Amino acid sequence: MNDFHKQLYLSLQTGFIDRSLPSTGDYQPKLLFNSKEDGVKILATIQNELKRCDEFWFSVAFVTKDGVATIIEYLRELEVRKVRGQVLVSQYLNFTQPEALKALLQFSNIELRIVQTGGFHAKGYIFRTGTEFSLVIGSSNLTASALCVNKEWNLKVSASFESSILTSTFAEFNREFAKASIVDKKFIETYSIIYNEYRKALQQQIVSISPPAILPNKMQEDALKNLAAMRSRGVDKALLISATGTGKTYLSAFDAKSFQPKRLLFIVHRENIARASLKSYQKIFGISRTMGLYTGNSKELECDFLFATIQTLSSSKNLYQFQPSEFDYIVVDETHRAGAETYQKVIDHFRPGFLLGMTATPERTDGFDIFHQFGYNIAYEIRLQRALEEEILSNFHYFGVTDLSIDGNEQDDVRSFNRLVADERVTHILDKARIYGCDNGEVRGLVFCSSVKECIELSRKFNQRGARAIALTGDCSEQTREDAIRRIESDGEDKIDYIFTRDIFNEGVDIPRINQVILLRPTESAIVYVQQLGRGLRKVDGKEYLTVIDFIGNHSNNYLVPIALFGDTSYNKDRLRKLMSSGSNLIPGASTVNFDAIAKSRIYKAIDAANMSLKRDLDRDYELLKFQLGRIPGMLDFVEHGSRDPFLYAAHAGSYYAYVQRKEGRTDRFKEEQRAILEGYSRSVANGKRVEDLIVLKQLLLSGSIAGTEVISTVSRLYGYEPSEQTVASCERSINLKFIKKAMRLVDYDGGCFTLTQTFAEYLEDDDFRLWLIDLVRTGEETFKQKFNLAHFHDGFQLYEKYSREDVFRILNWEENPVAQNVGGYIYNKAKTNFTVFVTYEKDPEKATLTDYEDRFLNRETFEMISKNSRSLKSPEITLLQSNVLPRIPFFIKKRDDEGKEFYYLGDMKPLASEDAFREDVRGKEQNIKIVKVRFQLNMPVAESLFDYLTSESH
Repeated sequence: MNDFHKQLYLSLQTGFIDRSLPSTGDYQPKLLFNSKEDGVKILATIQNELKRCDEFWFSVAFVTKDGVATIIEYLRELEVRKVRGQVLVSQYLNFTQPEALKALLQFSNIELRIVQTGGFHAKGYIFRTGTEFSLVIGSSNLTASALCVNKEWNLKVSASFESSILTSTFAEFNREFAKASIVDKKFIETYSIIYNEYRKALQQQIVSISPPAILPNKMQEDALKNLAAMRSRGVDKALLISATGTGKTYLSAFDAKSFQPKRLLFIVHRENIARASLKSYQKIFGISRTMGLYTGNSKELECDFLFATIQTLSSSKNLYQFQPSEFDYIVVDETHRAGAETYQKVIDHFRPGFLLGMTATPERTDGFDIFHQFGYNIAYEIRLQRALEEEILSNFHYFGVTDLSIDGNEQDDVRSFNRLVADERVTHILDKARIYGCDNGEVRGLVFCSSVKECIELSRKFNQRGARAIALTGDCSEQTREDAIRRIESDGEDKIDYIFTRDIFNEGVDIPRINQVILLRPTESAIVYVQQLGRGLRKVDGKEYLTVIDFIGNHSNNYLVPIALFGDTSYNKDRLRKLMSSGSNLIPGASTVNFDAIAKSRIYKAIDAANMSLKRDLDRDYELLKFQLGRIPGMLDFVEHGSRDPFLYAAHAGSYYAYVQRKEGRTDRFKEEQRAILEGYSRSVANGKRVEDLIVLKQLLLSGSIAGTEVISTVSRLYGYEPSEQTVASCERSINLKFIKKAMRLVDYDGGCFTLTQTFAEYLEDDDFRLWLIDLVRTGEETFKQKFNLAHFHDGFQLYEKYSREDVFRILNWEENPVAQNVGGYIYNKAKTNFTVFVTYEKDPEKATLTDYEDRFLNRETFEMISKNSRSLKSPEITLLQSNVLPRIPFFIKKRDDEGKEFYYLGDMKPLASEDAFREDVRGKEQNIKIVKVRFQLNMPVAESLFDYLTSESH
């Protein structure tokens, strides 16, 4: 029996007989399902198996284009590796889409067949990796909804080639595959006719007596309730923050219908938007109100509802013919523009019964306080991620691909126009656009470029290659723009495939049928990025999803990509890395995110290199939150509003208090010791790594004392575990700042109760100081709470969270923080209760060359550690490890030194129970440095996404 058979045998015992039996997690049978709450998708397992397999077989009844889109990047990589696959689909109910078959047929390594008769309804995925096989069998077809959203059950099992389950599975698959029809271009042409006729017949069965009424969606209903409640309290103006494509105009119409104004004014910045808004209002109000335009070309004053452009309305001769009380209800679209003089002139003139501002992006860079303009009354906030969760927007499939190197240089580094429009790059762009395609084969694409010249030249070269394209710039007339929009939405002979632009379509344009967005410009702003993405996210009948192709060059701002895609504006590097490694799991609904290896590596490097504490960036987000709240924000406000990580302000200035004093030009009146306490707690106690310290400190701030037993009961009640008495006692050392600087005697602990020292009590007589401390402690508590998961919490450490060395020793209840030089890669305490391992996985190249130094993963749950130099099997730490008396060996790791000072906690581990667990070896240029290689078994396998990040080669 080989090692795989042994591990499989143990895993089957764990999976089917007794879950407490130890075994290899990779081979245990698993139930696969989709869960938004747990952040898991069946898709992740399929992708991971494809990524490492040497051969694959799919048997699915239904396959859709969006299903292929979820795995197309992995199929492309398999084609490069020459990994063969067989895919068997069904014509059952004519559900399988011809475009999906086309997408699969483009891969030379896939043999594609279709069952045309009978009720073929099987769903199974088989993967071979070396001599090991994985089977996923259950309810999921190859559709995005089945793999990402639907309530589906699939069982994943491992097997050897000789097993009966694999023998019978292949016998059935091969039998059906042999009988099935070969799918080629000719078959798809014939099937497309059958498919389209079948769809048409289904549509004809749906008899519609009258067009369906337009009703508010759930989020619009919530916003309408908020607006009504505000008006009942006497509020006469409010701001609506709503992502592009979520129906802001309709929402305002629903609210206007509730308000019942005699006259309404709707202000926009372009005439085509005024016309579109008028049409939307007509659908809600019908003929109950007369409506007209007030623009450069039309001035229809004698109507109930007037839709005006700001350019026309702000002219003095036009504006002052209206009385201030002329309109009962005024809507200002794209309100982030309201700081402009023209908008201020109009808003100051009118006195409506209610003023509604609408924007997708209230964030401004010119210092204007939009929130103040609307009385800090936020009616509702519908951001992109929430809109995707509520299925208000179209699903999207994002592909981050490497931009092309030309003549050995990255085109974006050179910034040469000739390189931007080189034929090789045009070919590269068109190839990717073809591979990733669109939902229905009829591309309607928006291409965002870095310059007007690039737009014009790339458009010309696309036309030369048969892709019908138009370049639109700021110099184009309104009529030219409207004609281009009409043509890209058209099904007629004058339809175009692409519109090239720089930034004129970032906002305020509605092109619902856009099904492909190509980004050829470096990401300069997460806000602009989301605006451009949003151009294609509006739902419309017949559109299944949006394809986004992002060409990622070697830019320092690449770290903005995950911020925009995942909606995380904390600027916390670790959170951004986790979002990147999570792939599609944390993207709402059936949307997916995919990066090729080089593009992903570029983003990780940009995250590592980025300075997230630049003063201008801190100031911008501080001012924005201050505007939003109408007051100076506390640290907790940043957390509760999903804004920048407040500890970045502390990292910049020593403490958030110090930052605010400088920013607001205040005189610092705290004593040096008070400032030192705020700085020390910001760095250590309040950083959210250990909650016991915070519970003690908060109660001391509120009442002056707390019993140790109360600390234990509070933690048990709030978090479901009981800290040890040693942990409670160690809180005294933490709060007295013993781990990070010269200790300050601030609290005493007599073994039963914590109390304030007289010195600390005197400091706290200053109410301002007390309030700053309370805010800091509450922020630390909330930070801990957001990361806490009892199932993945082990004696003080949260699995896959990051900790500095001083955090680790504080949480392990060490008496003091050991000197870093003494730690090296590992250290154990005097009591021999813990042996802590720290690993930097990618060593500095110069050091690695000098010592041939390499710790390594053997697989996701086995790690080989290299001892310190001049060690043998008789060295004290090696004999200690061999004795198996250590209660715990916590394992911490980071990929590179430039990640920072913190390490991921991968759980505890123990030496392998095998003969080769401890081996003497030598290293160094002269092979004369004695070392010991120790192999450890992790308590649980490293999550695949994090394992891939740690072990993948940096590009």
